[in-house]
Amino acid sequence: MKNPYVFGFLPLITIVLFSLSFATFSMNKVIDLFKVIGVYSGMREFLSDIELKLFLLIILALIYFMVFSALKLIAETIHEIGMLFFSKDYEGKTMAQARGGFVIFFIGAIISLVGFQSIQLLLIIFLLTTFIYFVYVVYKLSGSMSLIGTLGLVMFEIIIWSLFMALVIYIIIKLYNGIIASLPFL
Repeated sequence: MKNPYVFGFLPLITIVLFSLSFATFSMNKVIDLFKVIGVYSGMREFLSDIELKLFLLIILALIYFMVFSALKLIAETIHEIGMLFFSKDYEGKTMAQARGGFVIFFIGAIISLVGFQSIQLLLIIFLLTTFIYFVYVVYKLSGSMSLIGTLGLVMFEIIIWSLFMALVIYIIIKLYNGIIASLPFL
């Protein structure tokens, strides 16, 4: 008998690895920014270079950890609501089959450790990993769903994520415009 909890630790490790990758890139950019605005030399009076980098890495990794954890929670909620609407599986057996997809995210997280020097590479790795995981899960679930149910699930998730991303982009643009409009020198 196979243990159903064998992949239970992978989401945590995946989130930690992705957080470390993005935090390492961000740490290098923040240190460069600190040098440009002249704060770096003042901070070096209180902290050594390694301490400053370590503190920044921990803070940034924690922020990215919270973001990725929230995205995972939102993604699981959207997916399970879609399954509620379009699946005929009332026992949850198909969800257990799709848990093997956690390995896809784990592999993507390991690969992201290599590309921490480029935000474009990190985003490509993250988005490609997410797409491959989505295709894998839909493939696994399609065996126990009708064609209409599978298409409904895919469309539901695409529409919800599109609306979510549009809302986030709209809020960012409104905040940016509000900040720019409130500056006295413009």
